[in-house]
Amino acid sequence: MPSSAPSGAALPTRPRHPRRLVYLGTPKMAVPPLHALCDAGFEVALVVTGADKRRGRRAEPSPTPVKLAAIERGLPVSHDLADVPGAGADLGVVVAYGRILRRELLEVLPMVNLHFSLLPRWRGAAPVERALLAGDQRTGVCVMAVEEGLDTGGVYARADLAIRRTSTAAELGGQLTELGSALLVDALRTGLGEPEPQVGEPTYAAKLGTDDLRLRWARPAAELDRLVRVGGAWTTFRGRRLKVGAARPWPADGHGGRPGELRDDRVVTGDGLLQLVEVQPEGRQPTPFASWANGARPADGELLGEEPA
Repeated sequence: MPSSAPSGAALPTRPRHPRRLVYLGTPKMAVPPLHALCDAGFEVALVVTGADKRRGRRAEPSPTPVKLAAIERGLPVSHDLADVPGAGADLGVVVAYGRILRRELLEVLPMVNLHFSLLPRWRGAAPVERALLAGDQRTGVCVMAVEEGLDTGGVYARADLAIRRTSTAAELGGQLTELGSALLVDALRTGLGEPEPQVGEPTYAAKLGTDDLRLRWARPAAELDRLVRVGGAWTTFRGRRLKVGAARPWPADGHGGRPGELRDDRVVTGDGLLQLVEVQPEGRQPTPFASWANGARPADGELLGEEPA
């Protein structure tokens, strides 16, 4: 979410051929575009990223993937947006930064954003996951102008990508990052002309929470399969959480049954069956379903999805 609420006044024009950049990004997905810009000869005056965070209860705070990449390249790093105006850059580049950019900053430094969707479809925080969940056949990436509205700016360049039936969010993210890195470099090298306004009905990609990732067995198997491919999908077994890391949909076998009913390695859903390929019990590592079943010994017909104790 790279911008704040609109106030009406015009923002500064983006330079056609920027050379000195400020880079704003945080997760692993934002690392390849940073490397691509540096390798293409752009001067990165400053990298702004999220604060160091603990990844476990007793762990020491660890830097973001973008911070690690910047340090390896010897680039100046900050966690404070207040350092941006003093960097002497002529353009900011935003890639999955994860924080609101207020108007006061956009008035000082024009910015572009590498957004992982085909705008205006899936504006917001989780475009890759939402495209997969919706069953979209294609997704893509855009280089867009950062304005005050949520991902509302004009588009300088875009590229699209097919979503295969077995695509996972992690796979799509990697493909889009590679595609977007090249698109970003090409757009800045070629020159930023006048962006094209977004055309079409906007949809919004809200961030997914834990409850969004729960497998509700009354839903169709094809829909639940997409949820598993997003990553982090879960159900419950005997009152304890059970993550599902890989699955595949199957047509109904004609025997009926209640949603959530386990038949060997397949679960009855609202439409069809979902075969469980990899699961992860609470406090354990991911394991093939057969290995888990050998230890857990679920009864044929036992239900998944009851509320945790």
